[in-house]
Amino acid sequence: MTHDTPRTPSQHDPSEHELRVRLLAFVRPYWKTALLALAVMLTFALVDTALVSLLKRAVDQSLAPVGEFRDLSPAARYANLINIALLYGALALVAFAMRFAQVYVLTSLGQRVVRDLRHALFAKFQRLHLAYFDRNPVGRLMTRVTSDVDAIQQFLTQGLVGLAQDALLLVVFSSAMLLYDWRLALVAFTSLPVMLAVTAWLRVRMRTAFRETRTRHAILNAYLAENISGMGTVQLFGREKRNGQAFGKLNHALLRANLDTIKWYSLFYPAVALIAELGLALTLWYGGLRSLDGAVTIGTLVAMIELLRRLFVPLQDLADKFNILQAAMASAERIFEVLDEKEVLRDPPTPRPLTRLSGEVELRDVWFAYQDGDGEVAQDEWVLRGVNLHIRAGESVALVGATGAGKTSVISLVSRFYDVQRGAVLVDGVDVREFAQRDLRRSVGLVLQDVFLFTGTISSNLTLGNPEIPRERLIEVCRFVGAHDFIVELPHGYDSEVRERGATLSSGQKQLLAFARALIQNPDVILVLDEATANIDTETEQRLQSALEKLMLGRTSIIIAHRLSTIEHVDRIVVMRQGEIVEQGPHRELLARGGYYARLHAAQQHGATAAHD
Repeated sequence: MTHDTPRTPSQHDPSEHELRVRLLAFVRPYWKTALLALAVMLTFALVDTALVSLLKRAVDQSLAPVGEFRDLSPAARYANLINIALLYGALALVAFAMRFAQVYVLTSLGQRVVRDLRHALFAKFQRLHLAYFDRNPVGRLMTRVTSDVDAIQQFLTQGLVGLAQDALLLVVFSSAMLLYDWRLALVAFTSLPVMLAVTAWLRVRMRTAFRETRTRHAILNAYLAENISGMGTVQLFGREKRNGQAFGKLNHALLRANLDTIKWYSLFYPAVALIAELGLALTLWYGGLRSLDGAVTIGTLVAMIELLRRLFVPLQDLADKFNILQAAMASAERIFEVLDEKEVLRDPPTPRPLTRLSGEVELRDVWFAYQDGDGEVAQDEWVLRGVNLHIRAGESVALVGATGAGKTSVISLVSRFYDVQRGAVLVDGVDVREFAQRDLRRSVGLVLQDVFLFTGTISSNLTLGNPEIPRERLIEVCRFVGAHDFIVELPHGYDSEVRERGATLSSGQKQLLAFARALIQNPDVILVLDEATANIDTETEQRLQSALEKLMLGRTSIIIAHRLSTIEHVDRIVVMRQGEIVEQGPHRELLARGGYYARLHAAQQHGATAAHD
């Protein structure tokens, strides 16, 4: 089982700037919406500053009047205070409207960006070759699309809103303070460098902690997904206690990572709050002295303290913002690791047009190993070793041999799920790497031993969501392979629900559906059966055998089977051993030779007789 592992110092550590630039690239298509949001935020900041200005006017003109306002009568000062209060209320309503518009616009923007990010991940998964999924468990990949993308969503809809707004508020409030009294403003600003230094120091530690948390979360998800998928095996072999202990260790590791994150977050908020209160105390002291000397009005001091409180609010909120930011940066690293994954199997720039094939298949001196990259392959890693195989158009060929002989690898190469390291695989004399993968696979009907059915209906699993396939075609094909009878007995026939992986169907029923699906998708040239009858009982197999013989007529058929009795009728049997072809020919001819195939056949016959006895 493969898990995420913590990053090491030797691995490239992208900077926050690099990650933010890449995330903002997803925002670029919505730049008009972003500009609208910025305009709304700027309007809100100006209105908020105007509210403080009204507070200053109320003090200096009515509550503690200065200059010409000292001569106003109490009634006049009261009337002036009423006017200021009414204007304050009106501006407060404007501020409410601006805040609502700001949050709505930016949140909508964030949701659209997250939708695009999820789509990019899903599209990337569909382009990656199967070897990538061989080494990456489902739980890890699910974490990328769910919790990692959710962290980006929280950053875009909350963190980005807050950071953009806070930046504007800091600029507007600071400018207003400098305009009111630059000396007092400079005194108030002395606490800002200390706050920025503490923020920078804690930010590095918070990012490391969040990265570890995301890694541990992915490991836990991978283990959980694997155990849920294999719950039958777990219970069969009594592994509940041991698996529970293993899960407990992974869960505890995630707890430790979360507690480390909480530690830095808990330290950040009170540290910022303490610095803010010290800054206010310093401002109150210096402003009070100047007020007593008459250099600063009471209204100005009240406005400065109010502006400084509002200035420190976004700085104090940075604890939450950096919490969101660091979680997003840790998740962004992991998401971009997927998006940057090399796509090993790529279509040529100008794919060869694939018209109707004759179905000729050839493996020409093929050497193949399951590995990524172009590095050297160790001698014991080769799965196929110099295989040469020519299958004529319309010929039925069976691949037999012990487990690990390389049979499944052959059909994977014909469908181009993998590429060879040496040699070439040709269809109708053309290297399969010259075709578009979609066109090639559309001409290959593949039925596997482990049938995968999607959640949905019988009909949607047969058509794979293609609305152009009529119901009459489904019924015709299902009658042909013998699946129609059991389908119509289901509660809703072809519209009956199929649960995850076909849990409500028997193995034989799922296999029959796989045959029908291969036919419905119209593999008009090459048919590949990989242990396709392994999970079907004898009665069902007998019923299916005649349909298979009809199905194989006129098609190039490649069949993999361990039960040799099921492939005696094919044109040619190719016997493989340790990645090489050791024999080939018709069934009777191979038996007459008395070689490896004859020994395999005799062993199976002996086993069948013993089981019957």
